[in-house]
Amino acid sequence: MSESLHPPAPSTEAPRRAALLTLGCARNEVDSEELAGRLTGSGWELVEADSEADVIVVNTCGFVEQAKKDSIDTLLAASDVARENGAKVVAVGCLAERYGAELAESLPEADAVLGFDAYPELAERLGDVIGGHAPAPHVPVDRRTLLPISPVERPAAAADVAVPGHAWVPNLARTRLSDAPVAPLKLASGCDRRCAFCAIPSFRGAFVSRPQDDVVAEAAWLGTQGVREIVLVSENSTSYGKDLPGGTRALSRLLPRLANVPGIDRVRVSYLQPAEMRPDLLQVIATTPGVAPYFDLSFQHASASVLRRMRRFGSRVDFLDLCERVRALAPEAGIRSNVIVGFPGETEEDVAELEAFLIGARLDAVGVFGYSDEDGTEAAGYDGKLPAEVVAARVSRISALADELMAQRAEERVGTEVEVLVEAAEDEDFECTGRAAHQAPEVDGECVFERGSGLEVGDLVRAVVVGTEGADLVVSPRELLPRSALAMVGAGDAG
Repeated sequence: MSESLHPPAPSTEAPRRAALLTLGCARNEVDSEELAGRLTGSGWELVEADSEADVIVVNTCGFVEQAKKDSIDTLLAASDVARENGAKVVAVGCLAERYGAELAESLPEADAVLGFDAYPELAERLGDVIGGHAPAPHVPVDRRTLLPISPVERPAAAADVAVPGHAWVPNLARTRLSDAPVAPLKLASGCDRRCAFCAIPSFRGAFVSRPQDDVVAEAAWLGTQGVREIVLVSENSTSYGKDLPGGTRALSRLLPRLANVPGIDRVRVSYLQPAEMRPDLLQVIATTPGVAPYFDLSFQHASASVLRRMRRFGSRVDFLDLCERVRALAPEAGIRSNVIVGFPGETEEDVAELEAFLIGARLDAVGVFGYSDEDGTEAAGYDGKLPAEVVAARVSRISALADELMAQRAEERVGTEVEVLVEAAEDEDFECTGRAAHQAPEVDGECVFERGSGLEVGDLVRAVVVGTEGADLVVSPRELLPRSALAMVGAGDAG
């Protein structure tokens, strides 16, 4: 191994200490672990926010109004803790990238606001903040014409590492911030789509796929860290590979490789665009052992006219056909989606079309969001805006229908077998819970084990569904499944 990868000589000075708080999606979770890797690789110590941190870094979310509010509230709470400890507070992430100097001006409690361009030198920038020399607040730019700043590029110091398949160097690129048996894994960054309601491309940048070998290498490393399930995350997973040799079929080739990585028992793909679901990709997700038959399909609506105004594709008939094709290949597959109601110009007929789709599709999970204007989006300038009370009423109406349909879908699973990854062990206050292949972290229902199961976090269990609690399943364990062999060789041997 290259001498440049050897750890530096121990310092006589106490290491600087940083706390990392993460809001938003799984992509932000990966960003935080990559930032943690940069900090620990530069000699920093990671601590809890309520301990004696020198700086509290808040990785913010800037997607929708509620996410922005949560990020501001977290920054304010962090500043209260910082005043007690004499620590500094630094905002990073999507809200910081999107609003930059405007955020700094309106939130003086933050000692610095750093954009994505600061990520490669985060340790130095935080050192400047602690030393009283905070950099100027980030000035936002429209990143759609730029490549995204990705913290996972191969460090120059690792250029001569002669380990087959190890273009990705874990001890320099990522530090896990939890011991959960499931972990997100970044597939790509940015987005080239132009949905009328979405601002993400403007601050996340153009779409860039990670090389397949890098993804496989990181999965192999996660397999040695107690992870049994990886969740592939990006802004648009169905676009993966369009900028790589071999084109958009790259994901169909990558998934079987990941399913064979030692230590990893389940591979899940998130955020699939219905209009880009090719037959080969559908087949691979639905039928490959080790790949969860799980389809996180971004429908957003089912009325063709609303979808066109959203700058999207499809219709109720198209989407129902896609659901039927999924279940023809994998009858027990999980299908989830998000929908937006109250979009400008949406009529009662459009809402009825959405209701008809939901009733016919029998989705396992549905997130319902009310439309609100987002800065810099095309839809913010549309005519036909609906009154807030109309939007709220439609959210309530579609949410009630979705809850009823999800409960019915769960009831259909009673008597079936599921493989459940345990994520919370039983104690005096909580039931033992986990997720089956058709349930993703955070956003879907979960499996609740009968009391006295004696299971531990990280166990993979074959169980029978014996009841339901809304969208959740009550399960009885039948068999503890063995863990696949841990990775003992280079990631290049994993596929």
